[in-house]
Amino acid sequence: MMIDQFDRKLLQQLQQDARLTNGDLSERVNLSPSQCSRRRIRLEEEGYIRGYFARLDPTLLGLGIVNIITVTLDTHNRDNARRFAELIRRLPEVLEAHTLTGEMDYMLKVVTADLKALSGFVNDILLPHESVRHVKSAIVLETLKDTHELPLY
Repeated sequence: MMIDQFDRKLLQQLQQDARLTNGDLSERVNLSPSQCSRRRIRLEEEGYIRGYFARLDPTLLGLGIVNIITVTLDTHNRDNARRFAELIRRLPEVLEAHTLTGEMDYMLKVVTADLKALSGFVNDILLPHESVRHVKSAIVLETLKDTHELPLY
């Protein structure tokens, strides 16, 4: 089903604060609380809203090193890609994993406590894996923007 301007407003407000009640939402999007409730349920059921979560501060939790890691597979076939995907899904340090076009096959966003943990992640987990040929790591010095909010026009 298509979404309208009220759905987009509702989604935008929930992106900014998923704890909003239907009463709070109704004031912000100019609909009744019951209409907001019905729309929210429909958006959840249709998959527009994939879930709700708390955004944690990695530095306060001892995960102060953010790394961007690119990976080239050893061979390019379906089984090797599946083995690599299974590995990545098991690793809690991996926050994001993307398949790429171009020179590298994958880009990972990884958090670690320190450089020793990063070294262990790369040298003891990624490089020895049968699917991996090459790994390149870059440590993030500063994050200029960090959001999960999608642009809803």
